[in-house]
Amino acid sequence: MPRMTAARAAVEILRREGITNLFGLPGAAINPFYSAVRAQGELKHVLARHVEGASHMAEGYTRAKAGNIGVCVGTSGPAGTDMITGLYSASADSIPILCITGQAPVAKLHKEDFQAVDIESIAKPVTKWAVTVLEAAQVPGAFQKAFQLMRTGRPGPVLIDLPIDVQLTEIDFDPELYAPLPIATPRATVAQAERVLQLLAEAERPLIVAGGGIINADAADLLVEFAELTGVPVVPTLMGWGTIPDDHRLMAGMVGLQTSHRYGNETLLASDLVIGIGNRWANRHTGGLDTYRAGRKFVHIDIEPTQLGRVFAPDLGIASDAKAALEVLIHLAREKAPLKDRSEWTADCRERKRTLQRPTDFDDVPVKPQRVYQEMNKAFGPDTRYVSTIGLSQIQAAQMLHVYRPRHWINAGQAGPLGWTGPAALGVAVADPEATVVALSGDYDFQFLIEELAVGAQFNIPYIHVVVNNAYLGLIRQAQRGLEMDYCVQLAFDNINTPELNGYGVDHVKVAEGLGCKALRVFEPDGILPALEQAKKLMVEHQVPIMVEVILERITNVSMGTEIDNVIEFEELDDVPNPIPTSSGLRD
Repeated sequence: MPRMTAARAAVEILRREGITNLFGLPGAAINPFYSAVRAQGELKHVLARHVEGASHMAEGYTRAKAGNIGVCVGTSGPAGTDMITGLYSASADSIPILCITGQAPVAKLHKEDFQAVDIESIAKPVTKWAVTVLEAAQVPGAFQKAFQLMRTGRPGPVLIDLPIDVQLTEIDFDPELYAPLPIATPRATVAQAERVLQLLAEAERPLIVAGGGIINADAADLLVEFAELTGVPVVPTLMGWGTIPDDHRLMAGMVGLQTSHRYGNETLLASDLVIGIGNRWANRHTGGLDTYRAGRKFVHIDIEPTQLGRVFAPDLGIASDAKAALEVLIHLAREKAPLKDRSEWTADCRERKRTLQRPTDFDDVPVKPQRVYQEMNKAFGPDTRYVSTIGLSQIQAAQMLHVYRPRHWINAGQAGPLGWTGPAALGVAVADPEATVVALSGDYDFQFLIEELAVGAQFNIPYIHVVVNNAYLGLIRQAQRGLEMDYCVQLAFDNINTPELNGYGVDHVKVAEGLGCKALRVFEPDGILPALEQAKKLMVEHQVPIMVEVILERITNVSMGTEIDNVIEFEELDDVPNPIPTSSGLRD
């Protein structure tokens, strides 16, 4: 039996589990692992500037392609605690990432050794499994179990903590005999699928709510096939956006208090049956449950049994992988054809979609943010991968951008940590280097973890970062309004500012250029599209991140509310048609 260090065994297992890329920072307690990575020679490594940034890069890498698992590596102590935000974000959105940390020697774990912390206990609430491996011979089994757990049921992150002496200990291990553990996948039964189709037959105005579980299961094509077969309109959640193209005749809009469309909310309120597939009934989607549930029945299909009934009790709950459920539903639906005619209901949905739009064509200076998204829709095609996390920039993007493919809206849905966007975009660009990756941030999100721009410059990871800068924490300000306060939300300063910024705060152009990137700034609406087109050329030419900053009006009130039937619209609405651009080659 070959002998090698436990660290080398871990590296060999990573390769056999399909890992090709690592994101992280070396350090004393994890250097034996890095030595094994260097000796093995096949794994690529991106050196982050902050371990939280590395964890978000791993998230972006996972989210970009089916089957990917991002790996984040760091040393002991603060490296592990820095990963916690990434673990929380991944756990909340059902994203598998593997975090590997170094640790003090086993004998020193309870002696307050330098940078020794009980990271296993800290990470447990935000992982599927967190473990400090105390015996070198258990390292292969720990990694084998980690990959099985990340892929089984509701996906999620794992943390493996490796004391330095455990990494250095030699063990008997033959990589050629290693095999991943099997993955158990729950599947809807024929009887359950029959009941779903019975409820569909009884309904007059059914809807499908398509969640991120469909993307995790790589089942977007099956979702569209099922919708077309049954004639049922689809409402994607924020995490499920892209499961059905925005220009598809059965795409009925997003629903919710913030990241929603007017036509989506109206269609949900008009429905009488809602079939949720791979979704969580998140509160930003539902709002008050009395309003959301009134007058309609619910089916909930989710891979995680404990999700069923967690927010409210559905009329029918089915524990199943989204792909497995859609396969049996499609098979039975084809056997029952022809199905109920839904043409009148779908025509009503399309008319709402045609007319219940929000205005975007503003010529104001300073720029209104709606105009930014209008120009982004013109500049970027259907293959663009958008990345965003939180704030008014993300909310309005979800209201006004258009997405046509699964995994082309990559978003930190539940946790929404500031600073997530930039490093996540780097992870997406590593996973799909041929794609046009466009990150979208407000100025505060951009300033969190801004140092990760240097990673993109150093390793030639190009993407475009659109920064909508109003020098104001707009979403926080809107939340403060109910308390009649406007406190600690001003990002502008003019004591050291350049004159052309007129007190807008940090000179992001100089910062981005100082970190090795290219940067453009726009003050007027007519300059947005030319700047975006120039950014695309600069990205190809220089192979580094390109920042495009648009100086906005200071205060923007974004459409949102406390109930889906009471979203406040601050701009004048005239309900004129605003057609969604059609992507060539897609079904209309």
